[in-house]
Amino acid sequence: MRVRAATPEDAATIASIYAPYVTGSSVSFEVTPPDEEEMRQRIEAGGGLYPWYAAVTDEERLIGYAYATPFRPRPAYRYAVETSVYLDPAYHGRGAGRLLYQALIRTLEKQRFAQAIAAITLPNDASVRLHEALGFVSAGVYRQVGYKGGRWLDVGLWQRALAPATNPPTEPIRLADL
Repeated sequence: MRVRAATPEDAATIASIYAPYVTGSSVSFEVTPPDEEEMRQRIEAGGGLYPWYAAVTDEERLIGYAYATPFRPRPAYRYAVETSVYLDPAYHGRGAGRLLYQALIRTLEKQRFAQAIAAITLPNDASVRLHEALGFVSAGVYRQVGYKGGRWLDVGLWQRALAPATNPPTEPIRLADL
């Protein structure tokens, strides 16, 4: 298994990996799975600043992905990103999530982002363990902020410093400039 940059051409497979998280769980708060075109647009929306990675088998089968997006839209938040990882369920517990997140974190550090934030629907012990193993720490809980599957759900926030806070902060750099 190896990690490579995800491309818009991966959109169909990424959408198929993500769909069960939307339709069969409360992990995602979406209720309609995005199709290939929507996923392509999400990948392209990174605009060369927010990385997407794919985990592939030796046979080049895409089995998972991780990505970063802007944490919030206002300019003062531009030093922070929100991160996510999703795997084909057949590959849970095999280290693909860790490989994806390690590649993503290394890239975000090189880009000089300051903080990574992960939002995890609770309970989700496996995701919490993965994030904490990679240096994320609990930063709080939004109580009963999502309603899906006939119940109210909490979302925990986990945060990881990517670079020391400087004053003034260093602007993040584009992937092409690494």
